[in-house]
Amino acid sequence: MNTRGAPGPPMSLEGIDHALSRRVAERDRIAGDLLDLDDHPSRRLLAGMTPAGETGRRWARAEATSVTLWWLFDAYRRVLDRALELRAASKPDLAALSDLLAGSSVELEPGDVPVEKRSLLRTPGEWITLDTVMARMDRAYREVAETVAAVDAAWGTLLPRLEEADAARRAARVLADDLGAADAELDRLGERLDRLRAAATSDPLGAPGLGEELDAAASALAARLGALERAARLREEYAERARLLGERVAEVAAAEEEARRVRDVVLAKIASPSLPRLPDQAAALRDRLAALGSAEGRWLELAERLAELERAVLDALSRADGVTGSIGGLIDRRDELRGRLSAYQAKAVRLGHAEDVALAGLYGTARDLLWTAPCDLRRATVAVAEYQRAITRIGAAG
Repeated sequence: MNTRGAPGPPMSLEGIDHALSRRVAERDRIAGDLLDLDDHPSRRLLAGMTPAGETGRRWARAEATSVTLWWLFDAYRRVLDRALELRAASKPDLAALSDLLAGSSVELEPGDVPVEKRSLLRTPGEWITLDTVMARMDRAYREVAETVAAVDAAWGTLLPRLEEADAARRAARVLADDLGAADAELDRLGERLDRLRAAATSDPLGAPGLGEELDAAASALAARLGALERAARLREEYAERARLLGERVAEVAAAEEEARRVRDVVLAKIASPSLPRLPDQAAALRDRLAALGSAEGRWLELAERLAELERAVLDALSRADGVTGSIGGLIDRRDELRGRLSAYQAKAVRLGHAEDVALAGLYGTARDLLWTAPCDLRRATVAVAEYQRAITRIGAAG
């Protein structure tokens, strides 16, 4: 059985006034803290909804603890009010005041216990000190505050991401409506965002990966918004872009023709060349450009097809130029060997070996190979190298 303890020795009037002043300041501070907690935006949101999952479980515990907290505070306040009343008497009862302020003066009656904490097996009331009440209030306050802070932090992380994604969805919807086309992809992304919003709102503590999912949804919606923006621009620019694309296709045709011309020159001047496959994309690109007209008015589809065709044209032009450079490099290689041969002949003259029969033979072999069409580049390269080594040996011998 919980009974009230025996009173201790009475305090002096000065001690009582000091303790009473401290308890009054404590009461006012606690009242302010409790009201601030009750007025916290996230707590008010939680109180006005039915959280689900882990958030719902934690909030149910926090609500029950909050009831206990206010119940404890009310018991604390009643004792303090009684002490203030006794202190105001003309002859204060020091023993009674000492018992209220320092003794087991707070009775927690079974009937005062919140419904969710009651039992049908009633026990006698409990007498505790104001300090014990303070400790229990502190524990209860921390439990409620920690739950509110956790939800607030989760919402603080998730809700801005939701708003970012929702802003992209709203802007995309405006553009889609303006373009006059149904957008199944945007509808699907919107439904996904609605599901994520419901989860973030009702159970922010129950989905650790929700932030990453929201980032992915926001990214997908931003990409869809970008596609719709490109479609809207294309509606204004289509005629000009199609004209410019036609000019680029003509450049591809010219580049491919140049590759064929250089190929024919190389075949005539270089023996058994190893040539890359000639590019032949211009005709197909013309057909794709002409086919764009069938999608005019379907701006999302047209924007994707036009962008793909523009990339294909650039790739075809780059490939044609690359093949031309690769094939033409064989002629450049022959000309480089001719220049090297002439340079080493001039060196032989400077060394005083212009009439050297062996050198003249090596030079003649290399020159015949390089100035004969078609030129055997492999043999010519070997011949020039032999001539070069011979002159280098002469130079080294002095």
